[in-house]
Amino acid sequence: MLVLPDRHRASRPQIKVRGAMRDGRARQKVVNGVTHIASVAPLAPRKKPPAGFHRKNVQNPYRQARYIAAMNTFFLFAATVLIWGTTWIAIAAQVGDVPLLQSIFLRFALAGLIMLAGLVAMGRLHRPAQWRFVIAQALCLFCFNFIGLYNAAALIPSGLVSVVFSLASIFNAVNARIFFGDRITQRTIWAGAIGATGLVLLFRDDLTDGASLQTLRGIGWAVFGTMMFSLGNMASRRNSRLGVTPVTANAWGMGIGALTLLALTLLTGQPMVWPQGTAYWSALLYLALIGSVVGFTTYLLLVARIGSARAGYATVVFPVVALMLSTLYEGFLWTPAAVAGLGLTLLGNIVMFSPRLWPPAAPAGPSGHAGNR
Repeated sequence: MLVLPDRHRASRPQIKVRGAMRDGRARQKVVNGVTHIASVAPLAPRKKPPAGFHRKNVQNPYRQARYIAAMNTFFLFAATVLIWGTTWIAIAAQVGDVPLLQSIFLRFALAGLIMLAGLVAMGRLHRPAQWRFVIAQALCLFCFNFIGLYNAAALIPSGLVSVVFSLASIFNAVNARIFFGDRITQRTIWAGAIGATGLVLLFRDDLTDGASLQTLRGIGWAVFGTMMFSLGNMASRRNSRLGVTPVTANAWGMGIGALTLLALTLLTGQPMVWPQGTAYWSALLYLALIGSVVGFTTYLLLVARIGSARAGYATVVFPVVALMLSTLYEGFLWTPAAVAGLGLTLLGNIVMFSPRLWPPAAPAGPSGHAGNR
């Protein structure tokens, strides 16, 4: 240890040595006005990076985690779009010798059993505290909704049914105004006008030929099914306020819907027909397992990751998938009016969901609800 004499303190009274010395780094400590300087072992020379080394190639754990999260989100979105886009052609495959009510009953009886058994196995099956809106959700989402969509698929191409169904967000805005007092925004009005114009162009050729009555009936059933789907969403919103989770409500709802469909089948006197052919059973298994259980789960996970507004973009994309399959398997013919109509319908969905096209919604009023987005 080196102690500086008085002359060194007088010449440099305020100096605190922290720099490098000839033999390495320096460390100093001042005690009673005397500066003590101790040498430290010299720093080891910095190793040169290997040839071809670039700092940007070093894996950043944070960046890697963000990449994995983005890939998982993309997978969930792509899975939702592909599942929702392909269920329509599977619905069309079930239309035939088996009565529609029985086909829908078989689908949700199987899907309900799978969901209830899965929740029991995970120990997450709970009885809802209130059954009123669970039953309403079951009747709308898992009964009358699909009665409308299945009947529509029997009259018009399944891809066109999916396009009508993609406007469910506009139905939601109107019903949210009726049941919850949400404000109908300018965005909703423009999206509805653009989407309705697109539907007119999309169905123009069908409405002007000899099968216009059948097409009108198909559109009517599709609109009815979409309206029931929207009312089911309103019941689901009420269930969330009452503390009933969507998984619980849908698991019980599928079972209640299946029982209601069975009762309607018996009341209408329709004979129970045992389905024949591998195509029907393949479509049934796909709709129950993939369309109802897996599709619902991927969509819920997507909503949990990116929110319902951004997850709603799936409804913009899946009609394109459905129409591509309808072109391949149902002979749907593309015309300039159909292309323009599809474009306007998709544009209406984009206007409805894109936050960049509109200013932020007004703050929530006394009722606690902001304007519908």
